[in-house]
Amino acid sequence: MYLSRFLSIHALWVTVSSVMQPYLFVWGHYDVCKSLIYTEEGKVWDYTACQPESTDMTKYLKVKLDPPDITCGDPPESFCAMGNPYMCNNECDASTPELAHPPELMFDFEGRHPSTFWQSATWKEYPKPLQVNITLSWSKTIELTDNIVITFESGRPDQMILEKSLDYGRTWQPYQYYATDCLHAFHMDPKSVKDLSQHTVLEIICTEEYSTGYSTNSKIIHFEIKDRFAFFAGPRLRNMASLYGQLDTTKKLRDFFTVTDLRIRLLRPAVGEIFVDELHLARYFYAISDIKVRGRYPQHFQYR
Repeated sequence: MYLSRFLSIHALWVTVSSVMQPYLFVWGHYDVCKSLIYTEEGKVWDYTACQPESTDMTKYLKVKLDPPDITCGDPPESFCAMGNPYMCNNECDASTPELAHPPELMFDFEGRHPSTFWQSATWKEYPKPLQVNITLSWSKTIELTDNIVITFESGRPDQMILEKSLDYGRTWQPYQYYATDCLHAFHMDPKSVKDLSQHTVLEIICTEEYSTGYSTNSKIIHFEIKDRFAFFAGPRLRNMASLYGQLDTTKKLRDFFTVTDLRIRLLRPAVGEIFVDELHLARYFYAISDIKVRGRYPQHFQYR
């Protein structure tokens, strides 16, 4: 009796394994979810790719600035309001907590209206370029699931490059260029994600959309992950199974949304005019109040 039960259970397991095998092969990089659907043949299980919820990946990163002494406040210095070069009564002092602007303030949670921010030294060494590299590093590979959002407390930079690495910072590739004048800054015609398609989604573009303006509503820079997802999952991202299928079978596409590190290269601060006002260089600097990166650690499920 026990032998017959054992053989029955074994036969059932072999049957289930053989049925599951094709699905597991297709979704090799993703967890497998199933749902009961109705077909002409009756109720059947439909197997699709699924993933755990994405999370705020800034909780797990390490940040590095280059040059390392670019943060304002050591020595203390005054800086001017962006819109008024004659209001120079603001002070940055690294030795005073209330006046300090260290890098970790780019990642502290403050809701929709942040009041703390990292700030660079001012452009007091003009005409030497004021350039900063902000490197965000994770100890693992992560898959991006939402737009990368950078909120500037100063004006958005006139020139910036967002870069990515897949090998922990050994090599870098551009993700997107940002400029008030793409042709002048990077010898590229300006484009937006709306100009792309499913066939050109991997194209590296330069956009002028986020590099002008000083008002409260023009502090944010995006790298549009969801708009690129929409080329495969539809405008409201309702067909995520189609997206996962493309990601699993197209390595270049999967790699595009995968990073180990991100690097924000600030190349020229917000000037607002054609010429730099050399009499008021304390009005030129970078200040970032928030960086949002959402993603997940990839699942590599293999049933054996």
